[in-house]
Amino acid sequence: MVERDYADALEVDAEGAASIIAVNDDVGVRWVYSFLSADKRKSYCLYEADSEEAILEAARRNNIPADVIVRVDQVRPDTLLAGR
Repeated sequence: MVERDYADALEVDAEGAASIIAVNDDVGVRWVYSFLSADKRKSYCLYEADSEEAILEAARRNNIPADVIVRVDQVRPDTLLAGR
């Protein structure tokens, strides 16, 4: 999970997203989805990657911040409740 802070409101169109995905593909990073704050100045993005270094390289090439990177695992409520 990558937390990003932007100086201005983030505006990404389809062309911009395609460009980001192309760079990510080049370094082996898959953008899964993102949450954007109501003021569009902070995002929380989930990625699949082999390393934090790959995520940082993709961010550098895309000229976007990667302020905080947190390694996460998936926990699904339905699987937790399955044994009940």
